[in-house]
Amino acid sequence: MSLKVIAFVAGILSMSACTSENNYKSMSTSLVNVSSEKVDTATFGTGCFWCTEAIFEQLAGVLKVTSGYAGGHIKNPTYKQVTTGETGHAECVQVEFEPEKITYDELLEVFWQVHDPTTLNRQGADVGTQYRSAIFYHNDQQKERAEYFKKQLDGENAFGKPIVTEITPIDKFYEAENYHQEYYENNKNANPYCAVVIRPKLDKFKKAFASKLKGAQ
Repeated sequence: MSLKVIAFVAGILSMSACTSENNYKSMSTSLVNVSSEKVDTATFGTGCFWCTEAIFEQLAGVLKVTSGYAGGHIKNPTYKQVTTGETGHAECVQVEFEPEKITYDELLEVFWQVHDPTTLNRQGADVGTQYRSAIFYHNDQQKERAEYFKKQLDGENAFGKPIVTEITPIDKFYEAENYHQEYYENNKNANPYCAVVIRPKLDKFKKAFASKLKGAQ
């Protein structure tokens, strides 16, 4: 994603509380904390969950990121089944976070910026319904915020093409097999995919969101 799009998305999401090094412009819309609980949950699909997990677990206020599957029609799917594209599941991550430290809107900012929400059932070379762009909301407030920002971004033609992100209620989240958890951390020097795909994406994310990373405050 270009720096121009990153800046525009951040403007839509009104990062008035924490401006990044990219000098994101702000709007009048304020960030909304959609939960009064000390720990809340969000679920996102941005393509390969190895990438998504590696990114979201860098954020201050995020306690745990779990790779898994959601949005399908069979129980307890395996990775092998999901990769066929026939189960209906999307690879996604479940993010446990502290709303007092990072808001749902801020998580949405990351979501929109770290993948291409305009490509249907595809992220780069990863093709199939399991790689679709998806927000699985846990309550009406999350639904409202996700739909609001999608509408705003589409209305401003932020990505140059219509957003195809699925916004749907979370039904059941199935945790992926153990070897998928902390995949990048455990395989960054062994799997070429980590070096060629995940590492550049993670480096770009860290540069854009430097002020929001763990240890930055």
